[in-house]
Amino acid sequence: MSETAAMTVDSRVLQLAAELTESSSKSVPILLMKLKEISKSAPAGSKELQRIKEDLFSYGLLQYCILVLKQDYSRVEGGWTTAASLANILSSCCVGLNPKNGTEEFYSKTLPSAIPNLLVLGRRIQARYIRSVKDEEKTELVRCFRQVMDSLCWVFSGHVQLTENVFKQEHFLQLLMTDDVETGTVVMSVLQKILRANRVLPSQVPEDSLHPILDELVYKLSASSNPVTGNAATRSLLPILESSPKVVQMVGTRYKGLRSLLSKQWTGKGFDRELSQLLDLLYSTSYQQQEIQKLHHAAILIQSVWKGFLVRKRVKKLPQVVTSLQRSFRAKKEQEVTQLKRQKEEEELREQLHLQRLRAMRVFREKQLTLLEIVHAGQMEKHMQEVQERSALIIQKQWRGHKARRQFHLEKQTLKQFKAAVTIQRAALRFLNRIRRLRESLSPWKKQEDLSDDQRQQLQQKVDTHLQLHPAQQRSLEQSQELHVAVQEKLAQFLIKRKQEQRAEQRREALLAQINTDLNMLIGAPSLKDATEKDIDLFTSRSIPVALKAKQSHNTMLKRSCWPWWKKLSDEFIEEDITSNIPDLDHGIIFIAGSKKP
Repeated sequence: MSETAAMTVDSRVLQLAAELTESSSKSVPILLMKLKEISKSAPAGSKELQRIKEDLFSYGLLQYCILVLKQDYSRVEGGWTTAASLANILSSCCVGLNPKNGTEEFYSKTLPSAIPNLLVLGRRIQARYIRSVKDEEKTELVRCFRQVMDSLCWVFSGHVQLTENVFKQEHFLQLLMTDDVETGTVVMSVLQKILRANRVLPSQVPEDSLHPILDELVYKLSASSNPVTGNAATRSLLPILESSPKVVQMVGTRYKGLRSLLSKQWTGKGFDRELSQLLDLLYSTSYQQQEIQKLHHAAILIQSVWKGFLVRKRVKKLPQVVTSLQRSFRAKKEQEVTQLKRQKEEEELREQLHLQRLRAMRVFREKQLTLLEIVHAGQMEKHMQEVQERSALIIQKQWRGHKARRQFHLEKQTLKQFKAAVTIQRAALRFLNRIRRLRESLSPWKKQEDLSDDQRQQLQQKVDTHLQLHPAQQRSLEQSQELHVAVQEKLAQFLIKRKQEQRAEQRREALLAQINTDLNMLIGAPSLKDATEKDIDLFTSRSIPVALKAKQSHNTMLKRSCWPWWKKLSDEFIEEDITSNIPDLDHGIIFIAGSKKP
């Protein structure tokens, strides 16, 4: 963008874009809420508002709005209310916008990507609403869901070409496939607005996209008994059938029992006008009338044949049916009597247990009263303490007994496994010994003989000869200690040298990065005639690593001034302590053009 164009851009847009680049992902939705004030500052339909919308698109703020709609707003400030407000802001900024620059990108990428993101946001709010149990939260969520769906309708009403994109989206079908009456009615109202904006859409989309929508609407009409759902589904199905006679014929062929279902289940439910229009459309084609007549005659024939078969079968099996009926009746009576007896026994047992508990409690209370009468008032506290200690001992005894029994059962199982393992090992060893004895008995000539005295003398001579030829190097204790000290000194020198080389390498890389950055700035610098004050600030600003190095060196010198006298004697330890406090610098941020001092 040129400098003249940048001067005409609204300063609020520039400031918001700068804040978005420096903020975290959690604070982006809150910053984008400022777009509402920016868009409302200009009157509707004015050139100023059009220019603000173009600036928002050219600086990528609309794209930011589209991207953040996919976030989980349960942890964002404002929650789903913020998400619904962002959807409203996005729809108001997209409608009426016809950018001069980047028109192809706006119509081919930005607008088509806004539709699935709005639908995904609607699905998340719908799922949250279904899982919620609090009335206040459900009320707020359904309000946010309505606001998101209204924003979606506002977007495709301003850009009619997006209706086909919404109709084909899988997320829209999943929003429609819900058993919840409140959100399902809102989604069906969105479908009605889509068909109202583009009346020929059902005849233009392919059948694989139209069939799932029709299946869901017919399912709602057949499975639901709520008049609100039936009214919304009828109003949504009616414009689909009005779009084309071909669609009417396809619906009549695909859903052959739809007409009878509508006339029997939904007549007199408060939307007879729309229902009669839908039934007239289903009756409109001669093909469907002939098909209905054929089905009617076929149903009459099947019913007559089936009823005759049932009557003949019933007459033949009438004696068996009476016998089985009596048997089942008696069995049911016996089962009821047995169940009543069991219930009475359970109630009696429950009463006995209750009486036993009351009796035991009464005896316990009587004992307590007797003890209170016997015990002197001054000894009451001591008596209560003894009772508590005795109770604690009883509880501990019961718990330890339970713990010991459980441990015994565990040890019993372990002992059983151990005995089984010992038995298996004993059997395996016995089998191996038997096999070994069998082999030795079959081949006695393969037994290994011991060495003779002459062979032992020869082997000992060989060992002595080898030791004489290769004597071992022996060192005294003082030589070993001197060698150990020398090795430790060389290792310390190597570690110090390696640490110094690493620091020098880091400093070399930092300086090279700074030099490369300065060279790039000098190459791209304007001439002295065209230089401005901003360019001077760019070349006079300090880089972040230099400032960090100066600050760290200052802190290190302050620490050094507080050291004791014995620590300042050796320069080697001073250099090591100074350099050890300097953190490793990230060379990826060596220089930021235009940055001020940290």
